[in-house]
Amino acid sequence: MFGTQHLWLFVVSGLLLNITPGQDTLYIVTRSVAQGRRAGLWSVLGISTGSIVHTLAAALGLSAILATSASAFTIVKLVGAAYLVYLGVKMLMERPSPAGEGAPAFRHESTWAIYRSAVLTNVLNPKVALFFLAFLPQFVAPGAASRVVAFLFLGAVFVFNGTLWCLALVLGASALSGRLRSNASGARRLRQATGAVFVGLGARLALQK
Repeated sequence: MFGTQHLWLFVVSGLLLNITPGQDTLYIVTRSVAQGRRAGLWSVLGISTGSIVHTLAAALGLSAILATSASAFTIVKLVGAAYLVYLGVKMLMERPSPAGEGAPAFRHESTWAIYRSAVLTNVLNPKVALFFLAFLPQFVAPGAASRVVAFLFLGAVFVFNGTLWCLALVLGASALSGRLRSNASGARRLRQATGAVFVGLGARLALQK
């Protein structure tokens, strides 16, 4: 179909990879736990958009630059790591609202800000780019009329399945943490934990080779 091969194996492998905890999963769950369902849903949309960008890059051969150029890989990696650390430090330094004990400990973020952060954390992770470059070609048929179409189809299937899984994570995580977020001290601890997780993700990305 669309120049692919072993599509059933691709779907099964993709689902197993999606449910394996990684940076994107941890980012989405952390946002959902700390800031609720709305933040989680927009984070999922942002991560999915980033995956679409990586699919296009792999289909057009742009991801090959990261695979062959150590300097390009390092630059993208460090920019992505710095952005994650920035988000984490911003949350750690954020002061609770003075409106009272019942006020939320997180400042309101627009849907665009949440979405943009998720897109950038995904797009600026060179490991994701290399994953798409290494994983998708295995399921492109040798006699495919168009490898680009095959890449795009496989990427769409992978992103669709991953989005469904992440939406389930958002619903579960936000529901479990709702009561804790409604408590000022609990929400403050969640904010600090979220900031620490983001800083940790940034450090982990910076140290990857």
